[in-house]
Amino acid sequence: IGPIEPVGSTDPSFSQVGDFNYGEALQKSLLFYEAQRSGPLPEDNRIDWRNDSAVNDGADVGVDLSGGYYDAGDHVKFGLPMAFSMTMLSWGVVEYRDAYQQSGQLDEALDAIKWGTDYLLKAHITDNQETQSLWGQVGDGYVDHAYWGPAEEMTMNRPSFKIDSQNPGSDLAGESAAALAAASIIFRESDSVYADRLLENAKQLFDFADQYRGKYSDAISNVSSFYNSWSGYMDELSWGAAWLHKATNDSTYLAKAEDYYQELNPQWTQSWDNKSYGTATLLAQATGKSQYRQDTEDWLDYWSDSNGGIQYTSGGLAWLDQWGSLRYSANTAFIAGIYSDTVKDYGDRYADFAEDQIDYLLGENPNNFSYMVGFGDDYALNPHHRSAHGSYNINDADPNDNILYGALVGGPASANDNDYADVRSDYIRNEVAIDYNAGLTGALVRLYDQFGGDPLTDSQLDSLPGISVPNLGYEMA
Repeated sequence: IGPIEPVGSTDPSFSQVGDFNYGEALQKSLLFYEAQRSGPLPEDNRIDWRNDSAVNDGADVGVDLSGGYYDAGDHVKFGLPMAFSMTMLSWGVVEYRDAYQQSGQLDEALDAIKWGTDYLLKAHITDNQETQSLWGQVGDGYVDHAYWGPAEEMTMNRPSFKIDSQNPGSDLAGESAAALAAASIIFRESDSVYADRLLENAKQLFDFADQYRGKYSDAISNVSSFYNSWSGYMDELSWGAAWLHKATNDSTYLAKAEDYYQELNPQWTQSWDNKSYGTATLLAQATGKSQYRQDTEDWLDYWSDSNGGIQYTSGGLAWLDQWGSLRYSANTAFIAGIYSDTVKDYGDRYADFAEDQIDYLLGENPNNFSYMVGFGDDYALNPHHRSAHGSYNINDADPNDNILYGALVGGPASANDNDYADVRSDYIRNEVAIDYNAGLTGALVRLYDQFGGDPLTDSQLDSLPGISVPNLGYEMA
């Protein structure tokens, strides 16, 4: 399989004034989430090479934990990055719902979020506050990572791990509360009953996180080598409270968000582990207070300063860390755009930064290389992804059997535009993960809102290798 030029991208009739077709990139980013689905797949599944998998998750503890998302190229369901990804996806809809609607991708975005929040609702067990629990992981990280093959053919045991009042995890519960609260906002218009359920569970989870304090990676020791809670849990408590305030307008939650807020380290950024940056932006929106504005602007100034701030590659990438460098710049770009649109900007400094970082990963770099799989003329062919590979030997010389459309690979492993190789076994540069695409998706819908670019039609999508659009003939008739 060679690089496949996206159908329609060069069609002069496409309404596009930016450097890229952001509508198509948005569409494909959401396709990536379909490829990450675990459990029984719905009839409208568009990924030909995916089928039902891990349908008995939770059977070891007598709880239905099927569904949700595989974390990355592996097959573990890690609760913290999954919940974080749903919060970030929902934030994109909260801020840019009209653009989602105009792009024709609103239903796909809501489906992607609901696939995650449905799982979080299943994982949250509550009879009362004292007996509340949250299943935070399915699959043993060590055993899973020893298997290289499709999700549909797994045979290893998949143990389930939880937090409860005796083994608390305020970060996991707080982030899950944030995810459900944020999702309640976006489902309020179309399904108020579901929105009420999300909000009720969000409140219960936040109270649980607040009352029973502890790091989830202490309660679930298996996760500590994969998604250890380095930043602790106060950032998730503040983040969760800020989202509950946004969903309810209850000042009690705003007071907690402000009380638990911790100042930013401007030299880092929003991630699955640290939510302080997003919280500062939410609090700046909600209060207008100088503290939150100053913290956020100090951080964004550092990131948008190529002379004395963060390291930049010669091609313009703001580079933070070797492992998944592009997801950090994408997360920062997403929030920079939101801050520019809703709070303050200075001569479009933050807006320009947001555009430049996303354009870099889409192909505006010295190598004219797209770090989004299946987008552009020259893109990553070998993401570190078992199911997309379709083989049992990670070191096969042939390209992956399947194109993992929309996945963002890790990117350069140093502040050097050429420090990247499209090698499947190199997980530092070629890992993909649901948190990698979470901020990116929101950044893309914002750029679509500004510059346009039509997503592919159903028939164009259907013509892509490995993609089938259900009921296409019926819809065309």
